Amino acid sequence: MTQRPLDRLLRPQTIAVFGGREAHRVIEQCDRMGFGGEVWPVHPKLEEVHGRRCYRSAMELPAAPDAAFVGVNRMLTLDIVRDLAARGAGGAVCYASGFSEAVGELADGADLQRRLLAAAGDMPILGPNCYGLINGLDGALLWPDQHGMQRVDRGVAILTQSSNIALNLTMQTRGLPIAYLATVGNQAQTSLSNLAYALLEDPRVTAVGLHIEGFGSLRALQDLALRACELKKPVVALKVGKSEQAKRATVSHTASLSGSDAVADAVLGRLGIGRVDSLPELLETLKLLHVAGPLTGNTISSMSCSGGEASLMADAAVGRALEFRALRPGQLEPLRLALGEMVTLSNPLDYHTFAWGDLARQTDAFTAMFEGGYALNLVVLDFPRTDRCVVTDWTTTVDAIVDASTSTGTLAGVVATLPENMPEDRAVSLMARGVVPFCGLCETLAASEIASRIAREWSAPPAPRLLDVPQVEGEIETLDEADAKAALSAFGVVVPAGFVAHSAQEAMKRSDELGYPVALKGLAIEHKTEAGAVALNLKDATEVFDAATSMRSTNGFLVEKMVEHSVAELIIGATRDPVFGLTLTVGSGGILVELLEDYAILPLPTTRTAIRETISRLKVGKLIRGYRGRPKGDLEAVVSAVSAAADYVVKNAARLEELDINPLLVLPEDKGVVAVDALIRRRR
Repeated sequence: MTQRPLDRLLRPQTIAVFGGREAHRVIEQCDRMGFGGEVWPVHPKLEEVHGRRCYRSAMELPAAPDAAFVGVNRMLTLDIVRDLAARGAGGAVCYASGFSEAVGELADGADLQRRLLAAAGDMPILGPNCYGLINGLDGALLWPDQHGMQRVDRGVAILTQSSNIALNLTMQTRGLPIAYLATVGNQAQTSLSNLAYALLEDPRVTAVGLHIEGFGSLRALQDLALRACELKKPVVALKVGKSEQAKRATVSHTASLSGSDAVADAVLGRLGIGRVDSLPELLETLKLLHVAGPLTGNTISSMSCSGGEASLMADAAVGRALEFRALRPGQLEPLRLALGEMVTLSNPLDYHTFAWGDLARQTDAFTAMFEGGYALNLVVLDFPRTDRCVVTDWTTTVDAIVDASTSTGTLAGVVATLPENMPEDRAVSLMARGVVPFCGLCETLAASEIASRIAREWSAPPAPRLLDVPQVEGEIETLDEADAKAALSAFGVVVPAGFVAHSAQEAMKRSDELGYPVALKGLAIEHKTEAGAVALNLKDATEVFDAATSMRSTNGFLVEKMVEHSVAELIIGATRDPVFGLTLTVGSGGILVELLEDYAILPLPTTRTAIRETISRLKVGKLIRGYRGRPKGDLEAVVSAVSAAADYVVKNAARLEELDINPLLVLPEDKGVVAVDALIRRRR
């Protein structure tokens, strides 16, 4: 069933509230925020609530409400939602819990949720098990508790599944203007992506932040990302679940690498959705995006009046895709004139205190730094306590920063190393003057990295839509290695010359024809090395016979020509994520694959360009390029092999459960690659 637009629910002119204490709080909050529309209480016994006439049911209301807060128990929620839908309401917040989120405690939870969806029909609902939403632009609230928001003219939208986290976020004192704060509970009907898509359409919304416990529809997430790029309104996500591991036993190395968190990270990156690691990072990133949008690049400058702060800034950037680019020759003379001979000119720059309190000299120094062509210019400045200290010199420094930013037309940010040293009124004042007020060094650099990455993804050629193929039902079968290699070979993956033998005598005879040395493997045996079902570098027929006899394989043997003198070993694999489906894993292969943890995940379908860029970022990529004078590997052959494996996965997506090529031997330049082991699991 197609859901009606969310506009009336998000920006209501009339609000109906059902229930007792929680419903009364909704009315209180609407009054406190200055809601200009009508609020209609509904209660079977009360005559009035907060000076408003109380109606007995949805059917007695003066008109179909734009939005409703349903704050009653879970059974009554069904009846009220059904009445609201029949009346033509614009949408409802379902506050009650005890639906599918509680199936572990309530046997009827899932069934009750199905009945709720049927009752709602095409009427939008948020929840169940959620607080609802706060519209800080229009003062409209469907929110049963106190909060820390105030009316704003424009700002960011923050969406979360957790009502308590949402409540906590409203209490932030970082100066971030929040236009909308909304919760979706267990996402029975309206997902985070659905809601975020609708909020992007409000011209007063500058960016969207998501706190994600579980994704809804992959298609909805892709639609959100595409619309965000079209509107140039960035989306940032805090996805919890880094500690989650694969919940099933695995038979391949790929499955042990590709936990759902790693897949989520790759998919969000592919879609141009920035990912943060904490709530403070979420707030600081949204603040940067609200003021300036995505950054034009990843180069930044930093100035502080302390060498300790300069060192902290430099250290905090280690491991991030940011560059403290060296000063340009044209910056040196004006910096020297402004700061004197005793200051070491560098980036990050400790400008000492020689210019402290001197507006003209500070302005000259900041201007010289800001003219370096950096995407973001940072000045570390912790404000003192106003109850004990005089802040005059800090105000002078701010004026110098603003003057330098204005005259150069560049973006500046003021960074307090401690969040409490950036008072809220200062943060608001800085934003009003076009300067980003940051709280925390690490959070600042995380925000900068994400903002530059979003810009890079937006400017890249459009990637194909993610693979979204329903999986067929059926028992899972594991192909033996010979069949798996034959299937991959048909798509262009190079495998060793070899044959299948049904007895030790046949293996011995055919090895003579193939030529030595050879490898012998027992077929249809998982984890062959651990089971003693692999023998390598067999040099004559006797060694082949002895090895085959000792294996006692009942399914025959695979005999292959040995491949020698490889430059590097790779793994190529695919596993099925319960949310995102099949993705490809590429990384350092061989027996140390989990130990090295040198891998990346490619959402599918992919391109040769994306494959090449991914390999170049891996440590094994250095080996392929000829690390420390070692022979170079055949990079283009690697790209072709990964591309062929990706094609196999895409074409067989409905049935494929798992693919594992490990190792793919990379031979010297112009010699190609060879997949010496392969595993395929698929539905019958």
